[in-house]
Amino acid sequence: MILILTDDFDPHADHVERKLRQRGAELFRFDPKKIPSSVEMSIAYSAVGKVRWELSTGDDQIDLSRIRSVWYRRPNASVADPSITNKVTRDYIEDECKFFTNDVWNMMECLWLPAPPSAIRKADLKASQLSLAGSLGFELPPTLFTNSPKEFLEFYREHNGNIVSKLLSSSLYKLTGTTFNRYTHVVSKRDVAYWRSVRFCPVIFQAYVPKRVELRITVVGRRVFAAEIHSQHSNHTRHDWRRYDQYQTPYFPHELPADLRQRCIQLVESLGLCYGAIDMVLTPDDRYVFLEINPNGQYLWIEEMTGLPISEAVCDLLISGRRKQIGEAFNAAIG
Repeated sequence: MILILTDDFDPHADHVERKLRQRGAELFRFDPKKIPSSVEMSIAYSAVGKVRWELSTGDDQIDLSRIRSVWYRRPNASVADPSITNKVTRDYIEDECKFFTNDVWNMMECLWLPAPPSAIRKADLKASQLSLAGSLGFELPPTLFTNSPKEFLEFYREHNGNIVSKLLSSSLYKLTGTTFNRYTHVVSKRDVAYWRSVRFCPVIFQAYVPKRVELRITVVGRRVFAAEIHSQHSNHTRHDWRRYDQYQTPYFPHELPADLRQRCIQLVESLGLCYGAIDMVLTPDDRYVFLEINPNGQYLWIEEMTGLPISEAVCDLLISGRRKQIGEAFNAAIG
């Protein structure tokens, strides 16, 4: 059985679920936010250590020991029952549910796409990503993580003011609860006037990388799907394709050099993942420069634009139920 953990509204999961059912796959989909308000989950141990664990929605009784693959797509955190109105009590319940569900997920020895939650959290760390990518031979943009105003000014001068700033995480999006987000931002002279404010919060600064095209490279298992994003065709997406201008921005499949394809697979596996969405830049002088990897990045939009069969690869992997055997790299990622 395949377990899909995600929001009720998830076009990616809808699309893959349809394909899986067409193939006759047995699956169960639900959002962990329904624990404990409308879903019950139990783990029981016998005196000799035999385990029984199950999940009940009222209509369905799922024996979790039958799960061969889990797609950890976009699950929400647990939400306390509406009848619990005291904020302290609600916070306590939701925190306990988080510990409980994480404990259950990390106990399940099956294929996890992209990985168990603890591995995803570690793979999402930006500085660690760059360190690993550099050790694997990727070219990186000169980068500074800092909350030191002095370090920021020195970096700015070193690169003649030709730098960009980025956030370390998606916390801003999550905390505001809106569609507001901050993408890659070119550091202007006006920004530099506020250089002292850097000390209040760490920021990522990078030397600006000239772009011929940007690349979105989606790795599923050992299959690699690379797409060109011609972001320089639109002023709106010139510095960050995530500003999306689909009517002005061409998208095409891209043929990566064989050694770079293998390096992308190695990066994903070394992070303890079996899926990853890698962002790179192809410069005007034909250099491939690594930017970052999103361990649970979106892909459906690029599939629709290019025809790359990413969803089919996701279905193949989930149906196979084959766990990766990458030894110490996986153990290090979840340790």
